[in-house]
Amino acid sequence: MYLTKEVKAEIFAKHGGKAENTGSAEGQIALFTHRITHLTEHLKKNRHDFNTERSLVLLVGKRRALLDYLKKTEINRYREIIKVLGIRK
Repeated sequence: MYLTKEVKAEIFAKHGGKAENTGSAEGQIALFTHRITHLTEHLKKNRHDFNTERSLVLLVGKRRALLDYLKKTEINRYREIIKVLGIRK
């Protein structure tokens, strides 16, 4: 499995403040970004996997909604997470 408890804890510790802070917007965005990159690599090899493609589109939408929320409420945190993760917008 590509996403173990340790990997999740590391992502949340790096972007969410601490490993137990799983509800922070930055931590969730970082987790979604990790999953999006994994699914993108999978789809490069398996072009006709339409279920994964749909999951990827839904995940990108969730991340976009969180980014929009962060942009509306705290623009500095939004700019920081965009810069750290290298997300285009």
